[in-house]
Amino acid sequence: MSIAVIGAGKWGTALYHSFSKNNECYISSPRKRDIKNFISIDEALDSEFLVFALSTQGLFDWLKANFKNKGQKILLASKGVDYANLKFLDEIFLNFISKEQLCVLSGPSFAAEVMQDLPCALVLSAFEESLSKKFASFFPKHIKVYISSDVRGAEICGAYKNVLAIASGISDGLKLGNNARASLMARGLVEMHRFGKAFGASDETFLGLSGAGDLFLSASSALSRNYRVGFMLSQGKNLDEILLDLREVAEGVKTCFAIEKIAAEKEIYTPIAKELALILRGKDIELSLKDLLRQNRC
Repeated sequence: MSIAVIGAGKWGTALYHSFSKNNECYISSPRKRDIKNFISIDEALDSEFLVFALSTQGLFDWLKANFKNKGQKILLASKGVDYANLKFLDEIFLNFISKEQLCVLSGPSFAAEVMQDLPCALVLSAFEESLSKKFASFFPKHIKVYISSDVRGAEICGAYKNVLAIASGISDGLKLGNNARASLMARGLVEMHRFGKAFGASDETFLGLSGAGDLFLSASSALSRNYRVGFMLSQGKNLDEILLDLREVAEGVKTCFAIEKIAAEKEIYTPIAKELALILRGKDIELSLKDLLRQNRC
């Protein structure tokens, strides 16, 4: 039984590292990498089990150009909302596969710590429980895996927490204090839940590892690339320069713009995401903070 990880960035490499402990595992990416068991995209797509860790933006076009449905079972490890199409990732994949083939990975998991074999707990969400259990069997023992059926909720949590991590980085960069960060995360969790409920997500998802767990991690550590984006924005740096210097993809930026549009279309109250989108477009951060503090709606 072969597993192929598609995407050789930090997260894809960390997952390849973990799956290789007890399984026949390969890795591939659009650009060739000097990694053991690196194979071509065509070879990878022939594997029975695929783990996608590609950047969210442009994923639809990549699948359209490269993917052929051969009944592969897919674990989606990417996080974000497609800005060009305003689609969640399960919607993107279901253009190419049936829902019985799809599973979503979520939960607090910095790639650097996964590479060190430090313990963590993750969630596998699928339309078919048997698929979640199958993918769960591939993980090493130091990674605790929980099973869920809330695919859309897991996706929204994984996408939204990156947006809130940028906001948290701004807060810390401005030295607003621990109270402000805690308030931001608490209200952010409420906002994320409100957004998710509009798409039928489960309450439990937002209170667990996929929601609160991943949010608390990403919004409180410089190991989060999205947090670092926010921190550098607070220091007056230009967004384009920040993203260039980062040399990694910060999914929260385009996801924030996508959430802003979706929320406006569906009339969902998302004050933090809305204000952050304005900051990312150049609004003065101090003015944005004042406007956010004026909000009094629960």
